[in-house]
Amino acid sequence: MDIKELTEQMNSLVEHHGWYDPSSLKAQTPRNLAISLSLEASEVLEHFQWSEELADKEAFAGELADVSLYLLQLASVCGIDLEEAILNKVAQNWERKWPEEEISS
Repeated sequence: MDIKELTEQMNSLVEHHGWYDPSSLKAQTPRNLAISLSLEASEVLEHFQWSEELADKEAFAGELADVSLYLLQLASVCGIDLEEAILNKVAQNWERKWPEEEISS
């Protein structure tokens, strides 16, 4: 399944629950989605709060999935082609020089 298909699956879920309705208590605005994305990313960190090792790989996978779903939805709601944006960023980073690389060159 590619990014577009995953986005379609995510949109179907959101529509099913009525969250695209502006009067929904879980209105899917860019602001709300960005906040939710950040909160879910913080939950990823909780798995490493007191240990270098994952104690519950399944729960960790669930948190990564939550982050991914919010990212897909935020891109969709904002009209961003996430696949294109990712490919563009990878291309930019091939040419990018980070400060530590400039010092050692």
